[in-house]
Amino acid sequence: MDFTLMKDRMLGSSLLLLVCLAWGVLGLAGKPNVVLIVSDDQGYRDLGCFGSGEIKTPHLDRLAEGGVKLTNFYVAWPACTPSRGALLTGRYPQRNGIYDMIRNEAPDYGYKYKPGEYEGTFERVGGMDEREVLLPEVLGKAGYLSAIYGKWDLGVHRRFLPTSRGFDDFYGFANTGIDYYTHERYGVPSMLRNLKPTTEDKGTYCTSLFEREALRFLDGAKDRRFFLYLPFNAPHGASNLDPVIRGGAQAPEKFKTLYPGLQARVGTEERVVRRYGPKTFTVPNKAARRLEFMASVTAMDESIGKVLRFIDDRGLTEDTIVIFFSDNGGGGAADNTPLRGAKGQMFEGGIRVPCIVRWPAILPAGETCDEFLTSLEVFPTLCEAAGAKKPKGIELDGFDMIPVLQGKKKSKRSEMFWQRRLDKAARVGHWKWVESGRGNGLFDLREDLSEKRDLSTERPEILKKLKDRFENWKREMAAAEPRGPFRDF
Repeated sequence: MDFTLMKDRMLGSSLLLLVCLAWGVLGLAGKPNVVLIVSDDQGYRDLGCFGSGEIKTPHLDRLAEGGVKLTNFYVAWPACTPSRGALLTGRYPQRNGIYDMIRNEAPDYGYKYKPGEYEGTFERVGGMDEREVLLPEVLGKAGYLSAIYGKWDLGVHRRFLPTSRGFDDFYGFANTGIDYYTHERYGVPSMLRNLKPTTEDKGTYCTSLFEREALRFLDGAKDRRFFLYLPFNAPHGASNLDPVIRGGAQAPEKFKTLYPGLQARVGTEERVVRRYGPKTFTVPNKAARRLEFMASVTAMDESIGKVLRFIDDRGLTEDTIVIFFSDNGGGGAADNTPLRGAKGQMFEGGIRVPCIVRWPAILPAGETCDEFLTSLEVFPTLCEAAGAKKPKGIELDGFDMIPVLQGKKKSKRSEMFWQRRLDKAARVGHWKWVESGRGNGLFDLREDLSEKRDLSTERPEILKKLKDRFENWKREMAAAEPRGPFRDF
């Protein structure tokens, strides 16, 4: 062979190899890290960047300054378990099988389960159907290292726990709520590390523990692409049978001192705790409950700030998607202004939540998006961003929302439906219909975000349209391949 020709071919092969390597590096660089942060029962207005002049959330406010604030963002259910199941599957609760709470009712009335008795309750045996494909499993196949630190709420048995469902590491609790210091749920130790119960950190404020584990995971991820899921329990009420503690969230003293005005009004009041019968208890007053709530949010905000700072210090900010929102509307001491209703309800205050998305390499900074979007969009969005293949044969109920957040496209979302037992709601365009034990009505959200004016009698044709769309959705959910634990099949 001619030496010059051979040299040219070798040079060509080398150039081809360099190009391939370059494309490989670019392909890796194009896959962002993912940090998904979910607060628990935080109110729509309980962030500075969402209009609160009262609560201190400097790190979440900075996140909003560097990303996009979503003001028209909904979750798929007005309370914990189904909302989280929908997030991690990208599917309506009625499609994935988790369309009610995995919890026990007896402690609501002051009853503490005995150990052997507790083992046979639904809170112990219920869980996400094992045929469902969760987000970490899909991202794992795309090369991501994944971890969850905080509230799981999709089953306590080992086959249901995070490391059995695609996560590589887990530290937190698997039921719906705990005491922030004892880590017990109504007296039952509830903290787990991977598949094993642990009491190693009993007495330490749990927000700090989830922060500690998140930083440890990030430090160990090194050159791996990572998916960090941080579902805090703050500012959910403490799950303690003592009505003095159960009255609200819990927060360390150093965060409560940031609110001297509220501290000055802290006291007690005599109140009948409805669930515990006619007996009157001495419990924290409204100012005390609001203080604990706000301070727990600020404590969570500080932990989020440390995670964001770690990402900054490692030079990962540009290529990391950070998503933050509340799992449902605020309850208890929360502020859902200007929305009507609260956690557990079908009015906007139960299902519309504050949301922030930051991805500096792709998204503009300091923008506000008023487009109709939901938590069902998170799964397909992250799959698309990560270059992960969506699960075959699985019907997803959302879409990639990045072009919407970039301002390049309008949202594909034109309707959304909710059902919690006998309570129903539908949003179609800017119209909203609610039929529930807390009130009914047809509302024009474009003109009446606070759902004050019922237009049912004035616009019966719109009411009929929304009810028809709801029934169509019900038929679609009924025709889907059945999933447990609630559905009869």
